[in-house]
Amino acid sequence: MTQTINLQSLKVGFIGGGNMARAIGLALIKRNILNPKNVWISARTRETLQNWNQLTSENPVNTTLNNADIIINSDIIFLAIKPQSLVLAIEDAKKTSEGRNLMLNNKLFVSVLAGVTLDTLEKEIQLHLGQQLPLKIIRTMPNTPLSIGEGITVYSRNAQVSESDALPVVKMLSQIGIIEEIPENLINSAGGLAGSGPAYAYLMVEGLADGAVKTGLPRALATKFAAQVLVGAGKMVLQTEKHPGQLKDEVCSPGGTTITGMHALETGAVRASLMNAVDAAVRRSKELGA
Repeated sequence: MTQTINLQSLKVGFIGGGNMARAIGLALIKRNILNPKNVWISARTRETLQNWNQLTSENPVNTTLNNADIIINSDIIFLAIKPQSLVLAIEDAKKTSEGRNLMLNNKLFVSVLAGVTLDTLEKEIQLHLGQQLPLKIIRTMPNTPLSIGEGITVYSRNAQVSESDALPVVKMLSQIGIIEEIPENLINSAGGLAGSGPAYAYLMVEGLADGAVKTGLPRALATKFAAQVLVGAGKMVLQTEKHPGQLKDEVCSPGGTTITGMHALETGAVRASLMNAVDAAVRRSKELGA
């Protein structure tokens, strides 16, 4: 029997109110997937919270400077901070709990911290909150296009998280993009592509548009066409399920304009540069985790 989940009743909190929290949280609120009355946001500065208050002025969320409020008032807790800020954030939750029982046994932590393993997450949370009970943790690597419903999230869960436990998170995030469970040892590799990939795509859009502007096309049209080229090409790969190389060959007529352009790209080592970019991002993710 299919498990019924009422996402509107979920109590969801974000420790950290920055770019990734906004990409996920605002998308879920704007699409009426979560009830803003049940959403909590913490941040280090009042300016960040004021930004949230402005963005959700019609349907306000709960904002706080105390991380303990997030743990106390949420069933699902997104750790949406930088990897190097994990210990400070958890220590702050302990300090600002003011004797209140944080009751972690029924909480589900969802990490978006690049490079930080499930084992490390559990040990650090247990250590700095002074509680040794097993924790339910999901490690994710999302990307910012979640904000427009076109994102990617890959995730792994620790032994304490059953499929049933993970289902609310999977159902939530599947509303704003695609989501795939993968072995944890592949998370960094997926992050180097899915997590960092939008930045590489923006660079390609800018470069293609610059090329068109150089030959006389107005900037606005050039940018619009370059962005649509990436959208259309991506959908062709997904919907036809053809190999990208085959689709490329179908555009390259013998002696034509496209194969001439392809030669220019290969001369500039674009393919190798993209491979190097993903590889560098994966290596950096591992460094952050260490």
